[in-house]
Amino acid sequence: MPYVTQAQLIERFGEQMLIALTDRGTDAFGVVDPDVVARALAETDALIDGYLAGRYALPLTAAETLLVNVAGSIAIYLLHRYEAPEKVVADYRMAIGTLEQISRGTIRLTAAGAEQPSTGATGVQIADRERPFTEDNLKGFI
Repeated sequence: MPYVTQAQLIERFGEQMLIALTDRGTDAFGVVDPDVVARALAETDALIDGYLAGRYALPLTAAETLLVNVAGSIAIYLLHRYEAPEKVVADYRMAIGTLEQISRGTIRLTAAGAEQPSTGATGVQIADRERPFTEDNLKGFI
């Protein structure tokens, strides 16, 4: 499941921006190139999965609003072939910071299907060792 779609990118950033970023052929057609967008979205998904893999069962089964916003910021940054504007760079850095917080557990995902992978353990385990002092070997000291 992709974290953000082309339609969501158009809704958030506008079709003109996507046309400017993806219409890369020698002849400009004035339309969004879906192949360029698909490549950027695949790279975005791989990056996000890399951060989530240690903490969550992948693939996630439901869209998380936080991840849609993060994925949108990353995808727009990746679509820039040359130097991106300051706002796009700032959004990208904030998105990466959010992913780092998610991977550390500071921010938790709450969408259905975002449960943490189980280790199979049922909780706290206590390993008791042999006691060096018993009633028999303490005779005479008490």
